[in-house]
Amino acid sequence: MPFYTTLGNIPSKRHIQFRRPDGELYSEEVFGTEGFVGPTSTMYHIHPPTQVSGWKTLYSTKTEYIETDIMRMRHLKSMDMKPQGDPVTGRVVLFGNEDVEMSICVPNEEMTYHYKNGSGDECIFVHWGSGTVFTSMGSLAFHKKDYIVIPKGVTYRMEFDDKQEGDPPNRFVCFETMNASHILPPPRYISKKTSQFLEHSPYCERDLRLPTLPLTFDELGEFEVRIKARDRVHSYMYDYHPLDIVGWDGCYYPYCFNIDDFSPIVGKHHMPPPTHQTFEGHNFVICSFCPRVLDFHELAIPVPYHHSNLDSDEVLYYVEGNYKARKGIESGSISLHPQGIPHGPHPGTIEGSLGAKWTDELAVMCDTFRPLHPTKAALGIDDDAYPASWSAWKPKNGNGDKNNEASPPNTW
Repeated sequence: MPFYTTLGNIPSKRHIQFRRPDGELYSEEVFGTEGFVGPTSTMYHIHPPTQVSGWKTLYSTKTEYIETDIMRMRHLKSMDMKPQGDPVTGRVVLFGNEDVEMSICVPNEEMTYHYKNGSGDECIFVHWGSGTVFTSMGSLAFHKKDYIVIPKGVTYRMEFDDKQEGDPPNRFVCFETMNASHILPPPRYISKKTSQFLEHSPYCERDLRLPTLPLTFDELGEFEVRIKARDRVHSYMYDYHPLDIVGWDGCYYPYCFNIDDFSPIVGKHHMPPPTHQTFEGHNFVICSFCPRVLDFHELAIPVPYHHSNLDSDEVLYYVEGNYKARKGIESGSISLHPQGIPHGPHPGTIEGSLGAKWTDELAVMCDTFRPLHPTKAALGIDDDAYPASWSAWKPKNGNGDKNNEASPPNTW
């Protein structure tokens, strides 16, 4: 996690007596990773966290992939997806592999339970909507264009605010680790000695929003906590509110980061995708393509060169901006460009981009080091014509026709 923090009430030392107002001991829980040699936090519960009952399995979470032996470029139109479920049950996995899964959620129900992902970290990107994630480590207010990083094992309930007339449906993208790795800032942004963000990092501690009060819910009753583990969701019942922590400290906790606070790295010539990297897990990275000044060499070509990322599949979720330079791309579009096939700007966009000084496009990218496979849901919104879109344009002269593409460039 980014840095040490504390919230609520804690004793002066770890592993000593810490008593409730009624004289009973608070229950200490060490919440750690990597066999307790990785980041940890120490939490203090009103009730022993082991007091649960009524456990049962609810449903399978094992994803079925199809067309695993087919390699082609894809374009999904996710705005066609219908609202369904709550912020957990409404997630629809579109792509994934042994390391990471990408889902879209357009929820139309409230969570009536708390949830804990016991399998992996979650990185949620909120396209539309605002609300609060009530976690065991405090409350996180979120809004449009926030990343919400929820580490493995954190109990939470995601609650959206009431919508105003004319507002778009709540919508978010979720990247979930499938290999037990953690979603962290890239190591090259972090000091090896102090874990402080370095000067060349495109964001820093000031940009992160950490859990705040309210923290403690001291209630008795019947409360359901659903836990994802072993490719299933399990239901456990508590006779006290699961968010009963009075204080904690450590380096393992959820937080928010808004994509508008990412400071793009720009250059004289076109900068490669790693300059946009925001997070990473084992065998994948998450990048933020944000509005920015374009390349400033007098002969610069603002759109990317054609490239073959020979070790990675590349999936992009387009958030907002002008996409006219890439045919058919719109807000909510998801493109997949697999390793082994060169990709780059659509025909005509290179000439059309010359002289452009600024791009207002916004997108979230995930690059993986193993092939990404589609699900049946992905094929249901797949644009079959997309792979042929690079050959549908014919130049009117040897250099291309600038009049064919006069809009700002797509910079991916």
